[in-house]
Formats: sequence, structure tokens, C-alpha cells
Amino acid sequence: MTPTVRVQEAGFDLAAETAALSAGRTDVGGIASFVGLCRADDGLEALVLEHYPGMTERAIAGIAAQAASRWPLTGCTVVHRIGRIQPGEAIVLVLAASRHRMAALEACAFLIDWLKTGAPFWKREEFADGAGRWVEARAEDEARAKGWG
Repeated sequence: MTPTVRVQEAGFDLAAETAALSAGRTDVGGIASFVGLCRADDGLEALVLEHYPGMTERAIAGIAAQAASRWPLTGCTVVHRIGRIQPGEAIVLVLAASRHRMAALEACAFLIDWLKTGAPFWKREEFADGAGRWVEARAEDEARAKGWG
């Protein structure tokens, strides 16, 4: 299984990505998906995501390969946006396909937990009053990721 990994400014289409993952496949019994959206917390105007091209994609592909070694995946897609993202817009997509639902669901949760805590992205919040701040890792996200071993 070779994962599809993209880091891009443009949005993505959940239905098109799901169809691409399962097209012509008879070994896919289920696809688990997660779409992360930008929330409008506390007057947030935008979330700006930065990354190191090449390094980020390699890191995501590596964790997708780890997921495939832990669960019997038949396919995997990770799309993560960068740039300026406004509230209501999608930030990240994780799709995990397997013959059986539990493998797909667990792999999807593992991948998003890792993306939230270990992926090399830098996030800055911008507010309507002109203020901005870098987003720090949350302890509860770190604890969930550590739970995977």
C-alpha cells in the first residue's frame, strides 16, 4: 500500500478523494474518514499554517506507512492544507481504507492524532483586532497520541 499524501493551499473534495481511494477496488470493505475544520473560536479571523516542503510530506508518508504496518490497510489518503484558512474551511483530510471497519477506524484515529501532535506544521492564529499568536500543542492531544505507543 502506497499512501497518497498531499500538502497544498487549495481545498479538497471529500467525495472525490473517497471515490479515488476506492475506484475499481474490490478489497475495500470500509473507509474511515476525518475532516478537520477551522473553528471561529474567540474572534479568530484565520489560521495560517506553514511547513517545510518535502520534509512534511516525508514525515506524513512515514506515519502512514507505520499505520499500514499496524493495521491491514488497503489504502490511505492524507491531504493537509497550508496557507491562510478561514473559519468554516477544511484544514485536513484523513482517509483509511481496509477490508474491515475497525482497522480503518483505528488507523484513521491514529493518523489524525499523530498529525495533530507530530506533523511538522506551524500554526498561527490571526484575530479581527490584529492580534496573532502561535498555537501551542495541547496536553490532551499529546496524551492521546502517546496512547498509541
